[in-house]
Amino acid sequence: MNSPDDLGFAPPPFDADNALVAIKRALRDLKLGERGNAYELRGKRVVELAVDGAAISAKLARRPMLRPEWDRLAVKSAADQRKLLDEVKKRLARWEQEE
Repeated sequence: MNSPDDLGFAPPPFDADNALVAIKRALRDLKLGERGNAYELRGKRVVELAVDGAAISAKLARRPMLRPEWDRLAVKSAADQRKLLDEVKKRLARWEQEE
């Protein structure tokens, strides 16, 4: 049964394949170079993506280095997708300021 709070609406199911396409497009729009399943900033890997069942497994570099330390994120919903892209934008802005 539906609870009185949800008014009969449910979010659409998460489609990892379509979300991956949208994330890749957004990363290219941020001027990151695509190399296989990874995205680079000036030749240094900063994002790696992989479909893991019904979710997307993402690794985000803490700093752009040849061998970076990674933060791992799981994208299981549209909200997680927005959080990943917001985090990438924040880190790119921070890295630009640090240079």
